[in-house]
Amino acid sequence: MRSFIVLSLLLLNIHHVISAPKGVTASLKAKWSMTPFLLETSEFIGEDGNEKFWQFVDTVKELTVYKHGESVRSYYNLIIKKAGQFLTALQVNLLRFALALRSYSPAVHASQQIASDEPPPEACPAFVSIHGQRSCSTKDIKKLLKAAAGRPKPYLYKNDHTYPGVNKTDVPVVILYAEIGTKKFTSFHKVLSEKAEEGMLIYVLRHYVADPKPQKMLLSGYGVELAIKSTEYKAVDDTKVKDPKTVINAEDDDNEEIQGFFFGTLKKSHPELQEQLVELHKHLIESSNDMAPLKVWEMQDLSFQAAARIMSVPKFDALKLMRDLSQNFPSKARSLTRVAVKQEMRKEIEENQKHLSETIGVHPGDGELFINGLHIDLDLHNPFSILDILRGEARVLEGLHNLGIKGEHQGKLLRLPVNAVDDSYALDIRHPAVMWLNDIENDIMYHNWPAGVQELLRATFPGVIRQIRRNFFNLVLFLDPLQEESVELVKLAELFYKHKIPLRIGFVFVVNTKDEIDGFSDAGVGFYRLLNYIADEYDLSQALMSVVSLYNKVDVGETLSVETLSSYLKTKFPKANSERILGVDSEYDDKRKDGALFYKQSGLGALPLALFNGVPLSPDEMDPEELETVILQRIMDTTTAFQRAVFMGQLTEGSDVVDYLMEQANVVPRMNPLILSTDRKYLDFTATPVVDDWEDTTMFSFLDSRDKTAVMAKRVKYFTNSDEDGMTAVTMWIVGDFEKVSGRKLLLNALKHVKARSGVRVGVIDNPREKPREDNTVLYRAIWASLLTQKNKAAAEFVHKLLKEESGQLLQQGTKMKDLLMQGMDVDAFEKKFNTLEVDFIRSQQLFCRDVLKLRPGQRAVISNGRILGPFEEQEEFTVEDFHLLEKITLSGSAEKVKSKVKQMGMKPKHASDLVMKVDALLTAAPKGEVRREVHFIKDSHSVLHLSPRDNEVFYDVVAIVDPLTREAQKISPLLIVLSQVVNVRLQVFMNCRAKLSELPLKSFYRFVLEPDVTFLANETVSPGPVARFVELPESPLLTLNMITPESWMVQAVRSPHDLDNIHLQEVSGVVAAEFELEHLLLEGHCFDLSTGQPPRGLQFTLGMSRDPLMYDTIVMANLGYFQLKANPGAWILRLRKGRSEEIYQILTHDGTDSPAEAGDVIVVLNSFHSKIIKVRVQKKAEKISEDLLSESNESKGIWDSIASVWSTFEKSITGGGSKKDDGGKKKEDVLNIFSVASGHLYERFLRIMMLSVLRHTKAHVKFWFLKNYLSPSFKETISRMAESYGFQYELVQYKWPRWLHQQTEKQRIIWGYKILFLDVLFPLAVDKIIFVDADQIVRADLKELRDLNLEGAPYGYTPFCDSRREMDGYRFWKTGYWASHLGHRKYHISALYVVDLKKFRKIAAGDRLRGQYQALSQDPNSLSNLDQDLPNNMIHQVAIKSLPQEWLWCETWCDDTSKVTAKTIDLCNNPKTKEPKLMAAARIVPEWVEYDNEIKQLLRQVQEQEDTTMQKQSPSSSSSQHKKDNRDEL
Repeated sequence: MRSFIVLSLLLLNIHHVISAPKGVTASLKAKWSMTPFLLETSEFIGEDGNEKFWQFVDTVKELTVYKHGESVRSYYNLIIKKAGQFLTALQVNLLRFALALRSYSPAVHASQQIASDEPPPEACPAFVSIHGQRSCSTKDIKKLLKAAAGRPKPYLYKNDHTYPGVNKTDVPVVILYAEIGTKKFTSFHKVLSEKAEEGMLIYVLRHYVADPKPQKMLLSGYGVELAIKSTEYKAVDDTKVKDPKTVINAEDDDNEEIQGFFFGTLKKSHPELQEQLVELHKHLIESSNDMAPLKVWEMQDLSFQAAARIMSVPKFDALKLMRDLSQNFPSKARSLTRVAVKQEMRKEIEENQKHLSETIGVHPGDGELFINGLHIDLDLHNPFSILDILRGEARVLEGLHNLGIKGEHQGKLLRLPVNAVDDSYALDIRHPAVMWLNDIENDIMYHNWPAGVQELLRATFPGVIRQIRRNFFNLVLFLDPLQEESVELVKLAELFYKHKIPLRIGFVFVVNTKDEIDGFSDAGVGFYRLLNYIADEYDLSQALMSVVSLYNKVDVGETLSVETLSSYLKTKFPKANSERILGVDSEYDDKRKDGALFYKQSGLGALPLALFNGVPLSPDEMDPEELETVILQRIMDTTTAFQRAVFMGQLTEGSDVVDYLMEQANVVPRMNPLILSTDRKYLDFTATPVVDDWEDTTMFSFLDSRDKTAVMAKRVKYFTNSDEDGMTAVTMWIVGDFEKVSGRKLLLNALKHVKARSGVRVGVIDNPREKPREDNTVLYRAIWASLLTQKNKAAAEFVHKLLKEESGQLLQQGTKMKDLLMQGMDVDAFEKKFNTLEVDFIRSQQLFCRDVLKLRPGQRAVISNGRILGPFEEQEEFTVEDFHLLEKITLSGSAEKVKSKVKQMGMKPKHASDLVMKVDALLTAAPKGEVRREVHFIKDSHSVLHLSPRDNEVFYDVVAIVDPLTREAQKISPLLIVLSQVVNVRLQVFMNCRAKLSELPLKSFYRFVLEPDVTFLANETVSPGPVARFVELPESPLLTLNMITPESWMVQAVRSPHDLDNIHLQEVSGVVAAEFELEHLLLEGHCFDLSTGQPPRGLQFTLGMSRDPLMYDTIVMANLGYFQLKANPGAWILRLRKGRSEEIYQILTHDGTDSPAEAGDVIVVLNSFHSKIIKVRVQKKAEKISEDLLSESNESKGIWDSIASVWSTFEKSITGGGSKKDDGGKKKEDVLNIFSVASGHLYERFLRIMMLSVLRHTKAHVKFWFLKNYLSPSFKETISRMAESYGFQYELVQYKWPRWLHQQTEKQRIIWGYKILFLDVLFPLAVDKIIFVDADQIVRADLKELRDLNLEGAPYGYTPFCDSRREMDGYRFWKTGYWASHLGHRKYHISALYVVDLKKFRKIAAGDRLRGQYQALSQDPNSLSNLDQDLPNNMIHQVAIKSLPQEWLWCETWCDDTSKVTAKTIDLCNNPKTKEPKLMAAARIVPEWVEYDNEIKQLLRQVQEQEDTTMQKQSPSSSSSQHKKDNRDEL
């Protein structure tokens, strides 16, 4: 009762003025039309494989008929239900999230774009394109197919959906453009899928919606910031704007507490006081949103206080509170100062921070996110890429879950370091067949070299090879003495030896291995015997040196002959008996076969061969010209690896270096490209089939591939050789036809391998060549019967015997199976089983081989822990050594580690071995990402927020480390809330607070736009979409709105009457609504000239479609060869720009693109919201080698011919057109190019006045260039009308700040950056000179004078600051300190007006230098405080500035009144002394300003009136009825 009285008293004190709530909303639309959810769903499912995509398409063949009968919500649910047949529950949640994000919309629209390029025939709901001929009717398909062969095939993209028919390449390709789910699609699909199954055509489907809905969709996945602006200088326009009547829905806070009042509860219990409660709510908000500045001592502990507040609420509300505190911090700061922080919390946070800094390098205040141990860098990742990570993880997590791995074990297995597939395997070179020429550790010639491995760490000059008495570098040459290449290689080896290069050199001579061979007939054998003779008489190294001198007698291009050998022997060793040495019965024939045997076992390729530390060199590197540099380069590269090993203590003084090298993970006993290849296929063992019956072949044939695999895994029996613990880490399945010799041999080798190695088991799968019958499966049934009835050892011995050739012959001759049985076998059991075995299960195995392993009947394969090797060629052998190698590779991948983890689970050995096989296949098949980190907190009771996952479901392990009052917290907290709604998470959030803050940690309000599922309104229609809503904002501060979008998005404001740069809620009634549009997705790239390795500065690329090849263009920068092009979803063609770029250069290769690397046309498909970055390599054409792109001899055409580009999507409302070609030369002189930037209504008002003042004082044609990124929608709407009235031309240029260039966060500084950093790439090459004029300037002279001024070789000219107004001396910062010493006798220049000679600027790479210096300086937040003018002044020694005469820029703050008379331009500089507002200053200082201002206002009024009359003419009734009709079509 008492509370009710207090409430009533409070309510009485509030005056009854009900006003609309104030606030700000921001929304972002895609530029393209809404894409149907059904098509987006098909793309989502298509990522799980082509098979699933087509199954889904079949299931939803005519789904759209339900669209009209059902409500929109129930149609959406129907789509989800249909998708659920192909997806797990977790994937369905991810699908809902993907649809809410519209993540697959670009993929659908890209197809639409490709279709529009065809183009579609008139009034066609669906059509086929057959080699360029199109038709809307299924009846024409036959006719079009007949003639198709004569026309070229269409280009297919990587993401095209091809129907899984018969794989033929020589048949026509039919592309169907249709919308799945429609009747028209079904009729086409039926015809085409049947023909594709018969192998008559290749059927490709691309999405095409015949009449897309006009509505645009609202996107999400971005942030919106309202930053508080400094109001030191008043810069707000006083023009009134018309307010649209926008209503804002308050955010649904169930029960918000403000100063002790719970408004949710109050509204429920006192519904009659609804209006007064709203007022009280507002009143309390106003009083608690106290923005009075805090004292420094009040700020110090804010971060800990926020954490204490978050940790004190129930844990399910904690994330919401963290979001609220971080996103609305400026109005919550005051209330946080009253929170007490417990000492134990502070202590725990500090302990954890110390530990985190030591283990993963995270420092106080850092924000980090880990999902299953994967580090998610929020600067690089956005919700779209996080969705991809969640999907990738889902496959592994669900796999582990299905295999019964739960809880802690899941994390342990996930974090196992799966060795990435090595590209460079090494062969073990510790083999007796290698003859070493030298030994650096023991030979006398190296005795004075130092021997310590620590010597590696001693500093030397770059490029110097350290001489250390250790065998760090070993070169083994495999040579056939008879090959002519051997001659040069031996000479090269001698060169290394003589020059004392620290390289141990060994030879393996591969010579004829026949026994009765004679050294007089085979020079190779003779050579080997001679070698042995000299080694016997002297020593091996002497012998090898003789070999060198022997080869010196052979001319290059010749081969070693017996004559050369004999004469060498006679001259060098006259006493020797050549018959005894070289003859048939030579005593010196010892170990002749060793080399050949080692070479054969090693599995290496063609001779000659070289191994460097065991790693084979490629055939290109074996070219003797190259080899020397290759070896020296390898020595340099390997040195760094050794240095690391010494530094980390892995290689010590006592280590044998060669042993250390040969014990690395990439060393193998033999090279087999099939086993070592990086392209690997795996079985998926994670299904749990309902039946496990393979006796019923019909039933088995209906299972999908995962279920078939699971049945096999359950039913296969093994020959086992377990470890002591009864487990086996490697499971091999041998597949083949065992009635054939090749199949028997394969199994025999496998069994020999099992016998030799413990920890291996072998299963046998039959793939007979013919249909299995009793008589053609005898052998396999005997194997199977013995596995079922005999003990392991007996079965293995019996099968070993069976597989031998003599047993095969006996069986063929009619011997009975029982006669082959061996002692120690259970004969009765065997016979009974053998005689009753049906062959149905063999049929099932054959099906498994066909459908899952993709083998033809009779083909062989080996499967090792799920990895499929095969099919083998008919003659291909897989030896026992290959099995050894395969086991080693399987173990070193992850099998060994998986086994040790599975062992801890305490299961029966058979189950454990099965699990090792299945988990190993799952983990090694998963794409290799980055390393998973183990993030561990020492204590977690006071500083870590825990949310437990739901039991018995797949869960993600999410760890967030975040200071609750940082930019990261503003983003992480809403992300975590959505994540926990989308998937089951085990969440830990550590409060990583900073102590002793000296300033407010956040100066902005923030919203992150993200929803876990598509939302619907109460009337069952889709809600308009996600929007950023700011309500209950304090009204006093001045705010500026920033959109924080993913890297590759180019966003612009398209509708808002308010000034988004200066939002002042006190002066607004209602809501400030801002509408943005995703105008472009960026295509970024790096381009290099292949011959120089340098970026080709000034090279131009164009991007377009086949029907409109030139839509956008760009220039390559020297920094990283970077370029960016504006695009949207679709298939684009990238070309060199016609003109000098195309004349001088040609594109050689490209990667990251969607056409083959050598294709002339570079095709790039943009089909997602992710960044697309490509690499292009170009080369000058042979005849243009000496030409330079930026040379002076440029095109002599008129400027308008060369500017007639679509440099951006510029408004082409240019009056008067270009000049005629004939008088182009004359006109070129007469164009004034003026560049300016403005943001906010006030500066745009100044900008219009500046333009008018320029036009009033010149007779030249004027073209204005404005930076589009920050112009308001109202300016962009009216500029074309102004251009018409005053007869000037304009273009809006746009450039996205490159991701690699240090980002600025404050809008003003970003705009300053654009003024100076991108001058070389913002304008077409044809613009020679550009003049930058600040928006708040008034021009009183003809700028043509400035354009024609001689810059005396400098790339740009600036005016120095005035010194004449003496009373301002105390404010002239450039007269003292750093600037005084840096500039010396030069002046400090002002950036309000400058002229740039773009030709010179590009030629000396001024832009690249400026960006380089900016990158270095901007890392320090205190440098470059006036970025646009500090940077060129700082670079004055590297990029010269021409000082313009003082009269070119007069400003009252720095110049005295007498000089005003001669001023050619007047700038409204801020005055640090008086802080006078700009508008007042303008009217006072420049008399003509008011006159200009009124003239422009008059023009804008006329424009507004014209618009209003047009609006009234359109009848108001039609729009509302239209709206009703459209509700059905939102999907």
